Amino acid sequence: MNSVLVCDAAAPLQVFEALWNALTAEGPAVLVRDARATRLVGAGEAEITEVPVGTALVIQTSGSTGTPKSVALSAAALRASAAQAHERLGGPGQWLLALPLTYIAGMSVLVRSIDADQGPVLMPSGPFDARTFVKSAAELTAERRYTALVPVQLSRVIELAEEDPEATEVIRRFNGILIGGQALEADLRSRAHDLGFTVFETYGSSETAGGCVYNGVPLAGVEVEIDESGEILISGPQLATGYLLDDQRTADTFQNKNGKIWYHTGDAGVLDNGVLTVLGRRDRVIISGGLKVDLDAVEASVRRISDCFGALVIHIPDSEWGVRPAVVVPGEFSSEQQDALRGEVYDTIVAELGRVAAPKTVCFMSEIPRLSSGKPDLVALADYAAGQK
Repeated sequence: MNSVLVCDAAAPLQVFEALWNALTAEGPAVLVRDARATRLVGAGEAEITEVPVGTALVIQTSGSTGTPKSVALSAAALRASAAQAHERLGGPGQWLLALPLTYIAGMSVLVRSIDADQGPVLMPSGPFDARTFVKSAAELTAERRYTALVPVQLSRVIELAEEDPEATEVIRRFNGILIGGQALEADLRSRAHDLGFTVFETYGSSETAGGCVYNGVPLAGVEVEIDESGEILISGPQLATGYLLDDQRTADTFQNKNGKIWYHTGDAGVLDNGVLTVLGRRDRVIISGGLKVDLDAVEASVRRISDCFGALVIHIPDSEWGVRPAVVVPGEFSSEQQDALRGEVYDTIVAELGRVAAPKTVCFMSEIPRLSSGKPDLVALADYAAGQK
């Protein structure tokens, strides 16, 4: 077994040095902590003090059921991921870090920097700000320049660039802007293209050491299949070795088929002439603003409120966050009662699950529409909620 070095997410230089040691000098595996990770431990996750030999990085995140999980990634998997990315992008370059280091997308920026043997530019800590991003981008000195963002960050950068020609010129110097975490809306993609930005929409997860499909096309060495249930399966050298302290989940998620290990993503998709289209989660977890939101957890929170026992939670499109939860409460309520319940529902969700789970709308219906089977008609509910102001 190998030892584990716990690093502070607010100290990116410390994390970069520790990751460099893990990848090049067989140092201890890196585990990045922040307040969120601490809450995960408090929720019942066992403390990790050692990992299997060869593990270089541990990413902690919530699973599709909201249950905490710790993904173990080997140095070989991380290096394969970085090499695959640089090959698709046209060669190694200098990276700008604009994402949290508690997520694989942020750590992948550091891994690619190590692979390229070039120190990254680190954005100042704090909430993402488009002008600060542009200022940091101007500090890049290499011939080839890259960064990774989630769609909401790209949206803010585009808004600034559309008003500031100097900012536009700085962003145009990127040879690749990787966008992940959720689907990129066609309008946002079109606006980025009109500005001359080189955007790659990526698909991947902690279990695949980050994005492994760019603009629908798997990276070199990555294989993608769709099984009989419509689930996306991925195989390749960048796969995680499994989940720490959870052999059953590892066995269920990473399965051997004809001598190859395939990662069962939990996502639905289709392949057309080798191009992957991701249709969404096969469960009840959505990606909103690059972060996971468990709709079942939101629903449970709402249903604990008086007069909201029969409430249902679905997701609807959002121009900034991609998708957001929406709450539908059945029953007859006066305007004053509706206003009071909207405030209570919003405050309860934020207090229990955080602002990322806040609903885009809380709306009311006299009766929930149902299918012939008796189940709620979720499509009709989503259409109704999307039309509410």
